[in-house]
Amino acid sequence: MKHKFLFAIAFVFSTAGLAAQTNLFVAADGSAQFTSVQPAIMSVPSGSRENPVVIHIKPGTYKELIYLQREKRFFKLVGDDATNTVLTFNLYAGITNAEGKPIGTFKTPSTTIDADDFTAENLTFENSAGAVGQALAIRVDGDRATFRNCRFLGWQDTILLNRGRQYFENCFVAGAVDFIFGAATAWFENCEIRALGNGYLTAASTPIDQPFGFVFSNCKITGETSPTKTFLGRPWRIYASTIFLNCQMSAVVRPEGWNDWKKPETHTTARYAEFNSRGAGASPTNRVNWLKTLTKSDAAKITAQTVLGGADNWNPSLPSGPNKLNIEYGEAGGEKLLLDAHVPAAAVNQNRHGKFSVAVWHMRIKQ
Repeated sequence: MKHKFLFAIAFVFSTAGLAAQTNLFVAADGSAQFTSVQPAIMSVPSGSRENPVVIHIKPGTYKELIYLQREKRFFKLVGDDATNTVLTFNLYAGITNAEGKPIGTFKTPSTTIDADDFTAENLTFENSAGAVGQALAIRVDGDRATFRNCRFLGWQDTILLNRGRQYFENCFVAGAVDFIFGAATAWFENCEIRALGNGYLTAASTPIDQPFGFVFSNCKITGETSPTKTFLGRPWRIYASTIFLNCQMSAVVRPEGWNDWKKPETHTTARYAEFNSRGAGASPTNRVNWLKTLTKSDAAKITAQTVLGGADNWNPSLPSGPNKLNIEYGEAGGEKLLLDAHVPAAAVNQNRHGKFSVAVWHMRIKQ
């Protein structure tokens, strides 16, 4: 181990002004300061770019309603492994309230993210209600939210991206009906989207003045069983925008691809497009005639940066705060080597690319 720490010291260009970081720990087995996630969230008033709040969640199933309030910016939820770190609940739209009325779709999320600058890694977000109607695993109202190596499990309305901008990388999303829906702008990179039953992958409600809705790049569309058939999308609102770029589509995707939700006006208003769809579900000659097939030149202009950048030039490939944790940089003796790094605030704030100083302050073997 000694040579690894010497390597870390050699990597440190500057340790002056390292930002503080609030680290909280959650373990269902009682081995950490919190046994559930919501109390950990409530224990800190807010984070900041200079002092992000990182909540480390140990493996376990956490059955609780989670709500990240609007003022709690720069929070990060980090699990060890999405397959065994599960945030779940089981509300669904048909449950009745004290007045005997159904609670409705928008009161069903197991997790609600209302704050900006949120990050999640290595977690499962689940609604376990099953095939009982609308039941959200997660609702996101915050801007600049990033999800990496996460799973989202549900049936109908798994993910509501209500507003803002979101970035998903190496994620898994499962459901049957409208299970990615809403008015936000979102980029899905290298994700698997799995249809569990006949239905629709997306139901965007993109506003008319918003250039992009949902973009799926280098994703895989798969199905639970061979009889399952799904549409790529239907328009929750008539200016819905959904694009698939370089995606592999199994036979689960219907040949026509898209559905107008019995709204014929969407043939001229909806912004549905594909480029280089591949696999048994691509079926370009059978797609609806109101789909836009992008040229190579058109597709090249659609990048995560152009879709998500906005007025503040957000770049989700840069950390939302100055500290980047658990970066895998190599392997030794069959074990992964990790490091933590500090990116100077100027580089984050200005979305700088290329060379800038970084401080590496902790290196270790992944247990």
